[in-house]
Amino acid sequence: MSINNCLIIDLPKITDPRGNLTFIEGGGRHVPFDIKRVYYLYDVPGGAERGGHGHKGLHQLIIAMSGSFDVVLDDGCEKKRFHLNRSYYGLYVCPMIWRELDNFSSGSVCMVLASNLYDEEDYYRDYDLFLKAARGKK
Repeated sequence: MSINNCLIIDLPKITDPRGNLTFIEGGGRHVPFDIKRVYYLYDVPGGAERGGHGHKGLHQLIIAMSGSFDVVLDDGCEKKRFHLNRSYYGLYVCPMIWRELDNFSSGSVCMVLASNLYDEEDYYRDYDLFLKAARGKK
């Protein structure tokens, strides 16, 4: 997989003077994978970083539900930084991409939709091992 497969997905936004609504449907409708797990990060201290790993087979959609943060993606050859700050945009991250999250604003909430249940065997937690695997597949 390449960093070029990772992209911002516009989610449906229903505008209403009482407050806006965004919904997400799996099965290929809004997200290019079936959603098996949802988790979220919150109360991230200023200056802290999250992520710092890659996945062998997991697909994810990362959404800034509140506030903002940056996602740095790395496929072993190229890096790209995305600034997420709208709850109706999601960043699709394909397998074999190293990700780091930083620059969290105060009170930010990061929600992640994932294609699989948690599996420690799916993780690359060592960047050098990730690079070796990623560059071997290109």
